[in-house]
Amino acid sequence: MTDIKSLTFDELNNEILSIGLPKFRTGQIYSWLHEKGVDSFDEMTNLSKDLREKLNQNYFIPSVEIEDKYVSKIDSTVKYLFRLYDGEYVEAVIMKYKYGYTICISSQVGCKMGCKFCASTLAGFKRNLLPAEMESQLHTAQKDLNIRISHIVLMGIGEPLDNYDNVIKFIRTVNNDKGLNISMRDITLSTCGVVPKMYDLANENIPITLTLSLHAPNDKLRSSMMPVNDKWGVDEAINACKNYAEVTGRRVSFEYTLINGVNDTTECAHELADKLKGMLCHVNLIPVNDVEERGNVRSTDKSIKNFCETLYSLGINATIRRTLGSDINASCGQLRRKKNEGGNI
Repeated sequence: MTDIKSLTFDELNNEILSIGLPKFRTGQIYSWLHEKGVDSFDEMTNLSKDLREKLNQNYFIPSVEIEDKYVSKIDSTVKYLFRLYDGEYVEAVIMKYKYGYTICISSQVGCKMGCKFCASTLAGFKRNLLPAEMESQLHTAQKDLNIRISHIVLMGIGEPLDNYDNVIKFIRTVNNDKGLNISMRDITLSTCGVVPKMYDLANENIPITLTLSLHAPNDKLRSSMMPVNDKWGVDEAINACKNYAEVTGRRVSFEYTLINGVNDTTECAHELADKLKGMLCHVNLIPVNDVEERGNVRSTDKSIKNFCETLYSLGINATIRRTLGSDINASCGQLRRKKNEGGNI
């Protein structure tokens, strides 16, 4: 059976013609799948019963179902644990800002990258998500909350550039004006530094925002936190970001998780500023999440403030990320791991 929702408009059109249907059906079916976000062919009410049965026999729609849902009492952030068609789980987070709603979605079931401060890798890597499964996270959340999501962040479970082809297809599909019609400029992709794919992304002609999870200013420190740095070092990753900014004209962001006594010193701030000097960029400072198995300790408020002010004094645009959903463990990976272990969430 073919995953019909992961097909591009042109691919869907070829499928429709190949099974003897008129071309106008392509637009109808595409709209049901990507604009309305239906989960079954039976919901396509302007198609005949016979046609719906024909589609059922040849295609399937990979959907996501809500397994668990948590709403923050502090700021109304919503966290979902979604169950996939094969019984696997991923997570997504909905955040409300002045400009509207942002969803942070997952791109893989688990993660291979092994970053020391992240919960996503603890339950192991299982598989890549299909483009349809990434998109269905939006549709399911929108319908459940009765909202329109205007911004997407690929920063949930998984490394997006490790699922490159499916992620690019997903981005182009949600940008399509026949579907969700989300602006490229309202889509952010976060990578731990898969350098070759960062160069590929720069040449895709999709002007999304690129974010690098940097977290350290030198190879020795970063390699102790992020195994990916053993393959592509700090300078290689930053040079790929500079290339992205030059090719796309888009400002690159750097995520920097602050861990007490590890990477939050004044010396680290000066070293980081030297690396980024003169670049079109922004540094997003993130107090580390409490992940029991990792043993990392959050930097003090004073250290976080000093680090930010030091960067700013050296000409680097930096801000401290506002913590959302702190009462519902809104960082990704923790719900999936506990579900797989059969524990309480």
